[in-house]
Amino acid sequence: MTYCLLTGATGLLGSYLLRDCLRAGYRMAVLTRPSGRASARERIDASLTQWEGRTEQILPRPVILEGDLCEPDLGLTTSDRRWIGDHCHAVVHSAAKLTFYGTDRRREPWLSNVEGTRHVLELCRQRGIRQFHHVSTAYVCGLREGRILETELDVGQEMGNDYERSKVQAEQLVQAADLGCPPTIYRPSIIIGDSQTGYASTFHGFYAMVRLAHTLAGQMTLGSIAAKRLIGAFGLDEQDRKDYVPVDWVSAVITHLLDDRAHHGRTYHLTAAEPTPVAVWSRAIQDAVERYSSLADPADPTNRDAQWFLEMFRGQAQIYRAYWRDDPQFDRTHTVAAAAHLPCPTVDYEMLMRMARFAIRTHFGKRPQASEPANGDIRAHIQPLLAAGERRTDETPQPTHLGLEIQGHGGGQWKLLARNGRIFAAQNGICERCGAVFQLTSDTFNRLAAREMSVSQAVRQGRVVIAGNGMRPAAMEALLQTVVTPEGV
Repeated sequence: MTYCLLTGATGLLGSYLLRDCLRAGYRMAVLTRPSGRASARERIDASLTQWEGRTEQILPRPVILEGDLCEPDLGLTTSDRRWIGDHCHAVVHSAAKLTFYGTDRRREPWLSNVEGTRHVLELCRQRGIRQFHHVSTAYVCGLREGRILETELDVGQEMGNDYERSKVQAEQLVQAADLGCPPTIYRPSIIIGDSQTGYASTFHGFYAMVRLAHTLAGQMTLGSIAAKRLIGAFGLDEQDRKDYVPVDWVSAVITHLLDDRAHHGRTYHLTAAEPTPVAVWSRAIQDAVERYSSLADPADPTNRDAQWFLEMFRGQAQIYRAYWRDDPQFDRTHTVAAAAHLPCPTVDYEMLMRMARFAIRTHFGKRPQASEPANGDIRAHIQPLLAAGERRTDETPQPTHLGLEIQGHGGGQWKLLARNGRIFAAQNGICERCGAVFQLTSDTFNRLAAREMSVSQAVRQGRVVIAGNGMRPAAMEALLQTVVTPEGV
């Protein structure tokens, strides 16, 4: 029961990867830093709780390790680094900073994209982790034209911005790491929201232009924005193309490739089979803003004209000047060979309208999040056992090892140590030494803890599944009871 360690789990792609890997049955651990208002555990649990609300599917919880890519040793404790070495066989490094310009190499994007990658690779070297999966970008090609091969990286090309430069350096570090197995590198193009729902949690690139047009449109009236004039504001031709890919497809391909070692050790362009013409996405921006934004009153004498809009739009869009160039042709040989059954959806006008609609109606991520469901504090039951597990150093006599997997809000995965009919300690993660695993939802655990039902009742009703060894069911139920009601019954 080894784990895959994921970085960047709170980003758009990372959140999809975590969801999809958990759905696929992978044991997952995540490296996450706290925010100003929430711990690492609270951030991940809130993200998964939102997925459960959208999909109506209860998800397992990963092992959560609080750290920071930019700090030496990733800001991890000694025990957390030891845990990674004991339990993790692979790393998926998807964390990155999308900062286009930064001349100071001690700041972003260099700090996260280069030094952060260096720190993750060093962890793998120290802990003997051989499988390394690295999320890069197709735009390591810089300003090249023509056909870009998956096997190419630095061919002396001119780069468009510092973000691209930092990602080239990160790939070079990965390729030179020599961890024992060749790395697997994923190069998505421009990731946008969900192909079916339009959902997104970050709003760059296409969304930045939607946001800018949406903001300026508050001083415009219907019909004032012309799509062809928007194209002119970017300095592009109608037939130029941008390579957009939906996040759900990118995540599905990576999740599939993670499971098949025959496809490891290659570089994959996760790019569109049919890139989107400029005329299509510029028309989507215009129509979405006129359809979903709050436009000015036509009778308002302070309304601005189209020329004002274009001048403001052109000026504000300059930060993305290198981004809005015509894209080259990205070779997809490896991707098609390994994931032919997962064709990339075409990002057409209708899909972009869904993306823009979601962004505008959620105020580009500023809509208040739904409150988390009320639940008991599961960790309050587990924490004393975890503290006992941290203090425990003597393995004689050998205890019985059991697993506890609680799915849903507040849940997690733990190894339980039992002796003389009681659980006396716990440690993070489920390992191969666990002779049996208790599987239940957080709702069931809280009902057990509140004594609304007994463990034996929950087992009979199928609310608790005991997978594993041949110990008498009554004895197993009694052991679980010492976790949910530590003082005994």
